[in-house]
Amino acid sequence: MDPRLHDDCITLIRSPDLVLISNTPKGRGVFAARDIPGSTVLDVCPVLVLSAEENEDHIKKTSLYHYTYNWPLPVTDCNNRNTITIETRQAVIFGLGSLFNHSSRHQNVGWQRDLDQLLITYRTLRDIKAGEELCISYGDRLTFDDVGTASGDDDSSGASDRSADGNGLDNLARIQPDL
Repeated sequence: MDPRLHDDCITLIRSPDLVLISNTPKGRGVFAARDIPGSTVLDVCPVLVLSAEENEDHIKKTSLYHYTYNWPLPVTDCNNRNTITIETRQAVIFGLGSLFNHSSRHQNVGWQRDLDQLLITYRTLRDIKAGEELCISYGDRLTFDDVGTASGDDDSSGASDRSADGNGLDNLARIQPDL
């Protein structure tokens, strides 16, 4: 039977034009192997929402904690089924979602939560050139010092990873995509 015919079947998408480079100044990073048009879906990632206990007792004590996202979780009041509150939980994002680096001012990838399906979809915000690092904004509650904002020059944009003319050719030379 064709799995696309099931209501509970979710098609996962990942762009074939992405590579992971592990030795950048920021550590690992996701880069474009080829030019990618704006509004392209890069990755659809399943999400595992953690209980408060799992997060506090286990995940927070590991390096995995630094890769989790805040996740709004609607919770129904046991005493009043008409009352729904939103609790913020931590979530593990499977796929490339937890590997995109941060840029405060020059993010080129946006993301959208699907709370019902427990998914995040990442999409380019503009045209991306081959060799360019793909960055998202982690928001204003960073758990690390944003190097770029301290100096007034957003180093998180990937500019430090580019050649002098800013075209990403240094990174592109390290990318060897399957053609």
